Amino acid sequence: MINSIITPKLNYPHHTKQDNIHMNLSESTLNNLVQNFTYPIELKQIHANLIKSSVSPSILPLKKVTSVCALTTNFSYAQQIFRCLNKPEVIFWNCSLRDFAESKNPFNAILLFYQMREHNVCIDSFTCSYVLKACKELHDLVHGRIIFSYIEKLGYQKDLFLMNLVVHLYASCGDFDGARMLFDQMVEKDVVTWNIMITHLVKRGDVDGAYELFKEMPERSVRSWTSMIAGFVQCCRPKDALGVFVEMEEAGFRGNEVTVVAVLAACADVGDLDLGKRIHQYSNRMGFERNIRVCNTLIDMYIKCGCLDAARGVFREMKKRTVVSWSAMIQGLAMHGAAEEALKLFSEMIQTGVRPNDVTFIGLLHACSHMGLVNAGREFFASMNTDYGITPRIEHYGCMVDLLSRAGLLQEAREFIRTMPIQPNGVVWGALLGGCQVHKNIELAEEAIKHLQDLDPLNDGYYIVLSNIYADAKRWEDTARVRKLMRDRGVKKTPGRSIVTIKGAVHEFVAGDDTHPQSNEIAQTWDELLQLMKSKGYEPNTDVVLLDVEESEKEKFLYRHSEKLALVSGLINTSEGETVRIMKNLRVCEDCHAAFKVISEIVDREIIVRDRNRFHCFKQGSCSCGDYW
Repeated sequence: MINSIITPKLNYPHHTKQDNIHMNLSESTLNNLVQNFTYPIELKQIHANLIKSSVSPSILPLKKVTSVCALTTNFSYAQQIFRCLNKPEVIFWNCSLRDFAESKNPFNAILLFYQMREHNVCIDSFTCSYVLKACKELHDLVHGRIIFSYIEKLGYQKDLFLMNLVVHLYASCGDFDGARMLFDQMVEKDVVTWNIMITHLVKRGDVDGAYELFKEMPERSVRSWTSMIAGFVQCCRPKDALGVFVEMEEAGFRGNEVTVVAVLAACADVGDLDLGKRIHQYSNRMGFERNIRVCNTLIDMYIKCGCLDAARGVFREMKKRTVVSWSAMIQGLAMHGAAEEALKLFSEMIQTGVRPNDVTFIGLLHACSHMGLVNAGREFFASMNTDYGITPRIEHYGCMVDLLSRAGLLQEAREFIRTMPIQPNGVVWGALLGGCQVHKNIELAEEAIKHLQDLDPLNDGYYIVLSNIYADAKRWEDTARVRKLMRDRGVKKTPGRSIVTIKGAVHEFVAGDDTHPQSNEIAQTWDELLQLMKSKGYEPNTDVVLLDVEESEKEKFLYRHSEKLALVSGLINTSEGETVRIMKNLRVCEDCHAAFKVISEIVDREIIVRDRNRFHCFKQGSCSCGDYW
């Protein structure tokens, strides 16, 4: 067969393309030819010339021979070359399998595998690994199971690397029960095996199941610890995440960039600034300050812990910024009431050539909403589509309703909802309801709650707002009716909680809390503060206590609000002049807001409160929100 191949038409000096005669090829010309063929026909022509020139075909690049002949009818031709040279062909086919598996079309690896079986190529463990990788990329469990059957048939079940690939494939393709069965049956497991299972349990939201496996691990790696920390963060359990991190440090492990990002996210969620700063220092020592994701998470952590200046510092020191960096900083400035700086930063972003995305505009609209910049908000909303081709999402519509409602433009907000091109959700109607509470519009509030009862029937916040609107209007029967509706539907009121972190310890308070070890000292300190506050003109705003009780009882309720207890605890347990940072899960009330302004002046301290909507920075008798929140 080989001797019958036609001599190729080659270009040499003094000969035309039509020349079809054999020539003695120089070594350099020969080397150039054998390295530059693309199609099987070219390979055959070169091979023929090698034979006629009495040159061994061993100079052919055998890996290229397989890549050219794979998935063609010339597969057997390549096999003849390997047999002629007495070469183990599976090695070279495996090279092509690997290339296909890592290519844009990994299905070719599966096709090549079946071609190898059809031509009786003896496959090995590497063959199976590359095809499994292709199946994983394609989420192809059907062919993955077929490959596993070959693994069992060939007796490769003891190959730990292969079995880890199979477990990972099954779990990635949604057959977690199958993956767990294989995991349980494996006689030998390594840290990779355990990590695969933990990672996929976390992805499924079963962080408790992942933690049970984590505790059983005979050996752990940094990835094991990081998976658990990140898993608890993703499941909104930042305290547990930080607990695992402490264990990790005690075990002598040093985190990588992924660990740092996960721990910083947990610090942001609980407001643990001290640990966040320590992780920042560690990150710098390890050289992670060049990692954009680490820097972006640092910005987010400092913002959520109320350290706007530190966030600015990280942002300004970044050598390279992405749209995420700019958007995080704009959002942070908005949350802290620095709307003008947020808008200025947006202009700087545009000037540097960074194109905004939909998240950027959420930050801009929040900035306008928090400071009542209605016209600017309208302009930004319009420019999203006209200037940047960004179609507004439901979040942007919610921001606009919030902006209009806060500003008292309730009818315009209602009309805006009516003309929305997408169906309004609970957040949109909730924004209108919130504006109705601020501006005491019962009629629109009742309309909003009708929609909310269908869209989000178990959200206690909406019922509480309507109940409070009725109570503020002294419509006690309607207030009682709403409360009864909540009981009938099994909706429970979320208690107000405030957290203050002192020297790494988290102290949590609820309204009227007397369980704290320092309760007596807190009460005594509050009484002393109260006398000083009243001398400065503070008068308790009992209107915010929406209960039909005596004024004296209302004052007692006011004085035991969770944020007041957290503040006094912070004042008692921190040094003079030290900033007190409080996190509250609900909107801060008007009386606490007024009280904190006075207290900040009395104690000459900065008090930063993060409620569910924004930050309030109290300093020298004023608040960063400008009393607009």
